[in-house]
Amino acid sequence: MSDCADMSSHLNRCHSCKVESGCFVIYDRTNYMGNQYFLKRGEYSDYMSMMGMCSGIRSCRMIPMHKGQYKMKIYERENFGGQSNEMMEDCDNIQDRYSMSDCQSCHVMDGHWLTYEQPQYRGRMMYMRPGEYRSFKDMGYDGVRFHSFRRIMDSC
Repeated sequence: MSDCADMSSHLNRCHSCKVESGCFVIYDRTNYMGNQYFLKRGEYSDYMSMMGMCSGIRSCRMIPMHKGQYKMKIYERENFGGQSNEMMEDCDNIQDRYSMSDCQSCHVMDGHWLTYEQPQYRGRMMYMRPGEYRSFKDMGYDGVRFHSFRRIMDSC
């Protein structure tokens, strides 16, 4: 029903879950670290092993529903450097849409977003809520380039 930084305080191991309402991001490490996976309403019994989540769910974050505008500014380099573009809608490929080969920092002004390392919303994913993200490398995403962005809409 809410965020949980360390699932071991409730369970020794957690390899499956059921989302009854809302949307969540689950993590394979405590304190909202490691690989992230987006879950909406449904049952996820075998899904964890299919995603490569061998160590199980270690922490989770509830995504609050957002009503209103979505707005994010993406930057080609760390610390808001290089080429920048403002987005208000999903973008399946920043190279095609903005002629940007890389995104290494961003500022989420409105809404909640999912970013993906490959075009067409594929590959590793990162959940981003409103705030400044000066360096994805400092967040444990060294060497990862994000190429597609999707808004988390109220259809969870």
